[in-house]
Amino acid sequence: MPQNLPSEIPLGRFIFERLHQLGIDTIFGVPGDFNLALLDHVYEVEGLRWAGNANELNAAYAADGYSRIKGISCLVTTFGVGELSALNGIAGAYAEHVGLIHIVGVPSIAATQKQLLLHHTLGNGNFTVFREMSENISLTSTVLSDLATAPSELDRCFKAAVIHKRPVYIGIPTNFFEDGVASSLLDTPLDLAPKPNDEEAEDEVVDTILEMVGKSKNPVWLLDACCTRHDVKEEAKQLVDITQFPVFVTPMGKSSIEEDHPRFGGVYVGTLSNPDVKKAVESADLVLSIGALLSDFNTGSFSYSYQTKNVVEFHSDYCKIKQATFQGVQMKHVLARLIASIKPVVKSYTPAVVPTSPQAWKTISHDPSTKFTQQWLWLRISSFLKEGDIVLSETGTSAFGIISSHFPKNTVGISQVLWGSIGYTVGATLGAAMAAQEIDPSKRVILFIGDGSLQLTVQEISTMARWGLNTYLFVLNNNGYTIERLIHGMTAQYNDIQIWDHHKMLPLFSGNHDYENLKVGTVAEVEELFNDAEFNKPSKLRMIEIMLDEKDAPDNLVKQAEITAKTNAAQN
Repeated sequence: MPQNLPSEIPLGRFIFERLHQLGIDTIFGVPGDFNLALLDHVYEVEGLRWAGNANELNAAYAADGYSRIKGISCLVTTFGVGELSALNGIAGAYAEHVGLIHIVGVPSIAATQKQLLLHHTLGNGNFTVFREMSENISLTSTVLSDLATAPSELDRCFKAAVIHKRPVYIGIPTNFFEDGVASSLLDTPLDLAPKPNDEEAEDEVVDTILEMVGKSKNPVWLLDACCTRHDVKEEAKQLVDITQFPVFVTPMGKSSIEEDHPRFGGVYVGTLSNPDVKKAVESADLVLSIGALLSDFNTGSFSYSYQTKNVVEFHSDYCKIKQATFQGVQMKHVLARLIASIKPVVKSYTPAVVPTSPQAWKTISHDPSTKFTQQWLWLRISSFLKEGDIVLSETGTSAFGIISSHFPKNTVGISQVLWGSIGYTVGATLGAAMAAQEIDPSKRVILFIGDGSLQLTVQEISTMARWGLNTYLFVLNNNGYTIERLIHGMTAQYNDIQIWDHHKMLPLFSGNHDYENLKVGTVAEVEELFNDAEFNKPSKLRMIEIMLDEKDAPDNLVKQAEITAKTNAAQN
């Protein structure tokens, strides 16, 4: 607890002191008259800042990106108009297992009880409708109604968001912000440890897995999104080191393990995988899957073709072995047990050869006369990236292209493959960059986004400049919505966009912050840029426009678009 706090503090300050204890240093959101008095208390907490977003949707995206780096985040909006503007971003966080605390300033209890015809309401006296809209995309929700229980109710929701990595909704009436609560409540940190598994169920899971591993001749690890989201990357790495089984990732699982690891075999996307990766995974006689989110774009439209039924799935709140599901058996505890017990079981295992296709980036041509294509570009990006980078790839071309790029050690990849809301990454880049600034200001935060997606959320670049964030903004200019063109309507007007002069964007948004505008469209220009030592330093806000043919796309995106088009057109 901060030193020299009075014995009683306003509930508003209690909220932000507690959030700061959880490691949150930045609060995202937009001010509104129902939350203004609450926001005054942000400035009372040393080390806490108010981001001040351009709109609530961007703020939700930013909170999502921040949470993916620091493990939890907070978004503050106002009643009705503000909270509803944020819902798309919150739904994405819910779908993709991102811990996010959504605090909404709501009308006073007296106004609610009298059903006053207030602004930001529907005009029908219904003050609960907006909370009800949020409930299906929140792990839990509450609207505080009793000051005596308010601190414990807040703590309950905060813990749920941190432990379970999902959004929570908290409505706080305006008349509560200044009411006093005991500051001594902050003396006891929140217990964020997951509850233990049922002992007998955990024993059965561990014993069964060890038996399956002992009988296996060609097992593989497959790491997915929730390996990162639910913080078991270190356990996964230890198990790969001990067992020496080949390890693969999904598109959403990229960065779950170091791609320089000698047992790393590549990205598995079902039929969209490189042939050697596809063969290695699908010929396995045991698949040990950690944190799976088996969505269509994460699996090559559900084209997984394991030749074995020996599949073990480790999840945050259950484990599945073949067809048997063990509800409540959390993977964190199970993986720790396996680390302690699996070595004797694998002592006779002969390590299989891992696929070589993930090393293709090392052999691409750097000849300036080479044809400039997306396939070349994404492989070339591999050697531009460096240890510790945070890389965001927008839904569509970038999310598919980045699969081919090699991630150096400790690189963090952020994309939204499941929810897939275009424009997400501009806000998420802001959030990730603010988190990186708090952790290590020398970290590079790099965004790859299409010219169409950028137009949805572009104004959040101004918030990056406001906070002195030296992000790299790579804009893929291919004259519209390329992924949609490939799926349906190659020449349709609805896939066109108004062409922007991107060179005028940073002068508009940057204020006094140092910036640089660049444009490349040939192999020679990309090589010159990536080999420039000054460009490789995050010393200013940079926008790099990459000029591409509108029909050019990464090979895996072309294949995925063909599958999606056929699926969409199929008769029921």
